[in-house]
Amino acid sequence: MTRQLLATATLTVALSALALAQARRPASPPGTAATQVGGHYTNPPGADQPVYQGGKWIEITYSRPIKRGRDLFGSGENYGKDLLLGAPVWRAGANVTTQLHTEVPLVINGKTIAPGTYDLFIDLKPEHWTLIVSTWPVQTRYEPKNKDAIWGAFGYTPEHDVVRAPMTLTTLSMSIDELTWAFTDMTSNGGTLMIAWDKNMATVPFTVAGM
Repeated sequence: MTRQLLATATLTVALSALALAQARRPASPPGTAATQVGGHYTNPPGADQPVYQGGKWIEITYSRPIKRGRDLFGSGENYGKDLLLGAPVWRAGANVTTQLHTEVPLVINGKTIAPGTYDLFIDLKPEHWTLIVSTWPVQTRYEPKNKDAIWGAFGYTPEHDVVRAPMTLTTLSMSIDELTWAFTDMTSNGGTLMIAWDKNMATVPFTVAGM
């Protein structure tokens, strides 16, 4: 009888811990898209496989909202309003501001941006999306009284814009459930920034300066 009670108590504690962990799981999990350029594979003495050395990182960090059956983008006068939530531009993710971290200079829409950390927003218009690269300071958690840094895209204004670039918008034959940033068609000289959600995919080409 004692063993049965102990087993029951242990199971109850385990189930409670599992429920608590699930309750704490964010509705929009954190995501990362990364690529590495400028390096090369070598065969160091004693290594059992080639090693990639000298590469520089380009990375996007963001939160990944899930569709969950919603009509995400809407239409007509309501296009994008459910994503903007009153902000002037879309944070292109959820919660915290989407950010681009680059260790190499990038050329986007003819403008070179130096290595560093930048914000990514999208100006949403029907059939016309524009990528915005900005240097707004960002909040790591929501502080409504802090007007010197932004949360998501709330409080965004264009004075910190570094570059704006028209995006190529494509309708997919399938629906992407969780918002996804990715690097596509990469070479040592550059590639494409891609964001996809539901049946929308938008892309912007970039090159790596000096390579």
